[in-house]
Amino acid sequence: MQSKQTTFESLNPATDEVVGTHPVHTAEEVRAAVRRAETAAAWWESLGFAGRAERLQRWKGTMTRRAAQLADVVHAETGKPHADAMLEIILAIDHTAWAAKNAKKVLGPHRRSPGLLMSNQAASVEYHPLGVVGVIGPWNYPVFTPMGSIAYALAAGNAVVFKPSEYTPGVGEWLVRTFAEAVPEQPVLQLVTGYGETGAALCRAGVAKIAFTGSPATGRKIMAACAETLTPVLIEAGGKDAMLVDADADVDAAADGAVWGGMSNAGQTCTGIERVYVHEKVYDRFVAAVTEKAGAVRPGYDDSAAIGPITMPAQLAIIRRHITEALAAGGRAVVGGADSVGDKYVQPTVLVDVPEDASAVREETFGPTLTIAKVRDMDEAVAKANDSKYGLGGSVFAKARGMELARKLRSGMTSVNSVISFAGVPSLPFGGSGDSGFGRIHGPEGLREFGRAKAITRQRFTAPLTLTSFARGAKVDAQVAKLITLLHGRRR
Repeated sequence: MQSKQTTFESLNPATDEVVGTHPVHTAEEVRAAVRRAETAAAWWESLGFAGRAERLQRWKGTMTRRAAQLADVVHAETGKPHADAMLEIILAIDHTAWAAKNAKKVLGPHRRSPGLLMSNQAASVEYHPLGVVGVIGPWNYPVFTPMGSIAYALAAGNAVVFKPSEYTPGVGEWLVRTFAEAVPEQPVLQLVTGYGETGAALCRAGVAKIAFTGSPATGRKIMAACAETLTPVLIEAGGKDAMLVDADADVDAAADGAVWGGMSNAGQTCTGIERVYVHEKVYDRFVAAVTEKAGAVRPGYDDSAAIGPITMPAQLAIIRRHITEALAAGGRAVVGGADSVGDKYVQPTVLVDVPEDASAVREETFGPTLTIAKVRDMDEAVAKANDSKYGLGGSVFAKARGMELARKLRSGMTSVNSVISFAGVPSLPFGGSGDSGFGRIHGPEGLREFGRAKAITRQRFTAPLTLTSFARGAKVDAQVAKLITLLHGRRR
């Protein structure tokens, strides 16, 4: 009988070299980690906002001083250029600083109006830690994305058990190790590694909440596992983000944004631009500009490469299928084409005249490709952009109608005259709807995701009309009814 696998290797997707060897944690080991985290959570909560903020700032300092070291690990496990690795690390550091600084202001006690009937009460709400939060992270942004949950959950007073992707366990190990250096007293942040079974075990291990980032298919499995114990979940499950380019847009800036938004990180970005809808008046100029800019984007693993390899080998088949089906349906490739997909890298590909029902338009591609469609006006552009099962992010390039169009897009986030800039603003919530998931990380909303609202009333004086007593008589009931009628029963 074959023995059960106890370790696995993370590989460099560009060279196939072994980056590291990591344990496959069993369900029993995951439960033990959660039990340790429960003890650590009580200690972490007892530190208060100030004590936690001081330690998170300490960890932030360690990450900042050793960012180049972490970038080396990201580069090795994902293949992305060092500059891109550094960018996501820098953003994660900024988010950590914001969460530590603002947790008390967002989650601490807030006074609320008691209303007229309860005017003798002082009313307030505050957010208490959930306890232990399980974070299941992705491989495409193995620092920035999970830290959007980890840092905010920690700032809110929770302990965290982190399960990184099996493609980037070394990044997760680095984060947990440096946190332990900054906070050596208790295992407030712990690591479990392995495949899907380890993630499923974390869902069933008694955590107070799961924060997951990944595909919609895996998100459904996470929800099913969590449903067994009524464990709440936060799901960020990808997108098919659209860009709108109006007739008065800065065409060169829009083209630059489309190429970077669609092809940075080799297109492996949940909020990456995959579809572009362009006003017919500037369509030809836009396509020409995108063709020139995309043609200069070179994949590779050397220092001068603009994008790296496709990290997950199985994604290559999806990218290849989307391109070939688009071409077979009458689309044209103005950059790249049927031969763009290799065994590790994908050449940037720009497709035009692709039918709206093609897989390249309907499904998440997660590769360095763009589809560009001509529209009569922005009403048509909005309708086509919103005709999607996803609802994560988006972008609008326009002058007169930029904000108006941004509000019309059915997405959780939209950038006007830029791309993906919302992700870099710590005070803004990050998340979507539909197959893009639900819940929010980042900002005040992200902090509140990892707390439970606690409402408190405190009687300040005896009310003239006592409502919460069996001693309340008919006279009081009549007075209350009269008061409510005066307040709310008048004809308008």
